[in-house]
Amino acid sequence: MSVPGGDADADAGLDAGLDRGSGSAGGAVPGKGNGTGEGTGGVGGRTAAGSVAGRTGGSAAAGAGRRGSSRSSWVGGTVGVAGLVAVWWLLAVTLLDRGGVVPTPWEVVRALWVDRVLMWRSARATVAIAAQGWAVGNGLAIGLAVLLFGVPVVERVLLQIGVASYCLPVIAIGPILTTVFDGSTPQKALAGISVFFTTLVGALLGLRAPDQASLDVVRACGGGIRHQMRYVRLRAALPSTFAALQIAAPAAVLGAIVGEFLGADRGLGIAMVHSQQALEVPRTWALAIVASAVAGLGYAVTALLARLLVPWAPRGNPGGAR
Repeated sequence: MSVPGGDADADAGLDAGLDRGSGSAGGAVPGKGNGTGEGTGGVGGRTAAGSVAGRTGGSAAAGAGRRGSSRSSWVGGTVGVAGLVAVWWLLAVTLLDRGGVVPTPWEVVRALWVDRVLMWRSARATVAIAAQGWAVGNGLAIGLAVLLFGVPVVERVLLQIGVASYCLPVIAIGPILTTVFDGSTPQKALAGISVFFTTLVGALLGLRAPDQASLDVVRACGGGIRHQMRYVRLRAALPSTFAALQIAAPAAVLGAIVGEFLGADRGLGIAMVHSQQALEVPRTWALAIVASAVAGLGYAVTALLARLLVPWAPRGNPGGAR
């Protein structure tokens, strides 16, 4: 079929072609006369009704199974956390009771409450830096993956750059960034470097995920590489990309904290350094727990967004966040 000139006309023609294809496929049930048609229709109606009922019953059973599995996972997680706290408390008062090196959970909770203002301000500063590094690093990774996809030579070079950024020891390049840049730029750069490779690989794998039949349908309707990217590849890439973004959230927090270790005026990292120097062991442990909670919260928020924006992803896929 011929494609009209202009991007808007081409998109309209492709949409119309896809609609006509769907209509033809959906209405391809011929009639063979009144008697035969009525008989066939009756059998088809009963068959369709049975199929719908079967699917409805199966969906209800699957939904009940998923709810039961979710409830069991929550119960198991709660029991596991409670057991971990009990073991921690037992070790802190028995084997690891050496001058308060390992505080009890109660001492850590008390430090969280007493120093709650410090915890809040430090966590807010770290989250702000990690969020900016996360956005910049992931934006570059996804943008480069989409722009350079399908060009094998450039794609290989891009992957090599991503591998190099992943293999660079953060603790080694941190001082270099600190001497080159001012303010919070080194921490943001470390957070961005920490997430770039993971998201790049996830986006590239997702762009390769569509089946060939879907790409052939777009091509048969007059679409080209750009239309395949718009109608098929970008949608197919969402589950893998969100899976990478979930992993990138805690990585960005870790990169920001490492950057704060190397030099910052506020944040969880520098607060940990000051607490260690002051021999405030419960406060140090409390800051570590806050940092872990911030990283877990970033993962959970990204997982929730993935569940809302990619509802078609299977439950076993981390990109589906289920």
